[in-house]
Amino acid sequence: MINNDGMGVADRELRHLLIKTYLQLLISNQTFPAAICFYAAGVKLVAADSHVLDELKQLQDQGVYLISCLTCLEYYRLTEELQVGIIGGMSDILEAQLRASKIITL
Repeated sequence: MINNDGMGVADRELRHLLIKTYLQLLISNQTFPAAICFYAAGVKLVAADSHVLDELKQLQDQGVYLISCLTCLEYYRLTEELQVGIIGGMSDILEAQLRASKIITL
C-alpha cells in the first residue's frame, strides 16, 4: 500500500529518494510483492512525470499487479496521466488486501 508521493513523513526530496531506493531494492533482490496498491497522494507515483516510473514498469514486467484508486486519480486530475498499472476501485484494493498474507503500508 502506497498512500504518499514518496516514503515516510519527510521533506519531499527525501520521500522521493526513499521510495526510489526501496523499489530499486525490490527489483535487485528479486523480492516481488503480488500487488502494490496506490491511493491518496500515492497515485502521483503512477502518473506522467513520476520519478519512479522506470522502477514501477520493471515491477509490472515481473508480474506485480499495480492498482491505482480511481477516486484518487480523479481527485488529483491524473486519470489521463496513468502510465503504469490499472485503474481500480476500492473493491479491487480490498480484494488485493484480502488475498495478501501480509500488508505493508509505505
